Amino acid sequence: MKKVIIGVIGCGNIANGAHIPSYMNNTECEIKYFCDIIPEKAEQAVARYGVGRAITDYHEILNDPEVDAVSVCTPNKMHAIISIDALRAGKDVLCEKPAARTYAEALEMQKVQHGTGKALNSGVVSRFSNAVNLVREKIQNGELGRIYHVYINFRRYRGIPGIGGDFTTKAVAGGGALIDCGVHLLDIVMYCTGDPKILSASGKAFDLLGKDIPNYVYTGMWAEDKKNVNGTFDVDDFATAFVRTAGPTVTMNICWAQNIGIEETYIEFFGDKAGIRLTYGGDFTEWGVREGKLYEEKPAFTPNNMFQSEIDAFVDCVRTGKRLPSHIDNAVITSQLMQAIYDSSESGKEITFD
Repeated sequence: MKKVIIGVIGCGNIANGAHIPSYMNNTECEIKYFCDIIPEKAEQAVARYGVGRAITDYHEILNDPEVDAVSVCTPNKMHAIISIDALRAGKDVLCEKPAARTYAEALEMQKVQHGTGKALNSGVVSRFSNAVNLVREKIQNGELGRIYHVYINFRRYRGIPGIGGDFTTKAVAGGGALIDCGVHLLDIVMYCTGDPKILSASGKAFDLLGKDIPNYVYTGMWAEDKKNVNGTFDVDDFATAFVRTAGPTVTMNICWAQNIGIEETYIEFFGDKAGIRLTYGGDFTEWGVREGKLYEEKPAFTPNNMFQSEIDAFVDCVRTGKRLPSHIDNAVITSQLMQAIYDSSESGKEITFD
């Protein structure tokens, strides 16, 4: 059977930490290209993995008829541009989260996907988590009863990534903590509750703790190589919101940095029969009433490597045309919600939808 030929565009942390190793573990695909505008990064990937060619122009991948699909692992500002170019070149696409910097960009990606018919999936990797899918199954089967509210709590103590670099520059990233971390949590909520229609959103985004870059004190930093003390910080390091949907209401606190030395990352689903607290990237606990008695349990399940499952599903999607739960049609819902929260913060008003 012919292998699926892959081009990896962007050879930074998410590519080396998730996409590339997962492709290397999949026997049904082969990486032909590593592309990065910094030549050394692409060359290091070739040397590290012992396959592929190092290039700096992604168009070379798109012009190669042997390439079936691409992983887009670049900074956010290039997600829509590269994904659209790839779709129009006849390639299937797995684009890292967020789908785009803005809802408008995400809608354009969706439009082109519909027009070309090629696959476009967003890197909302939690949709491939066994824990998340078990929670979703319980909700969809009615085991929790009516889900009337969901609470999202994602709090880091001093966790601004690559301060002064791409992550904290709005022109590149589109936003801060909300678009970087909140996208995962909000997507889990939408996925587990059946993508209910969004009715309104009211939110506030703050950019306070990271504004004085030279004097920002931290214990550890994701994407340390992106740090630039002379760079930019014009994004949110904390965001809060209240959302009404056709299903549950949703409240959230998402922060990169806070002056409280507690880090928590979980989602709570409140049902009228039972409730669940799902630890982000981990297991979950369920509470309820059974045979007239209160119970608390941690359901047993087989944990999995979400990224490996995501890449395996994508390779199968390229081969078979199977639609994945991370399809752009689902990703635009979260993009719409994040855009509404940012718009509400800027305008000081609730954003409503027809």
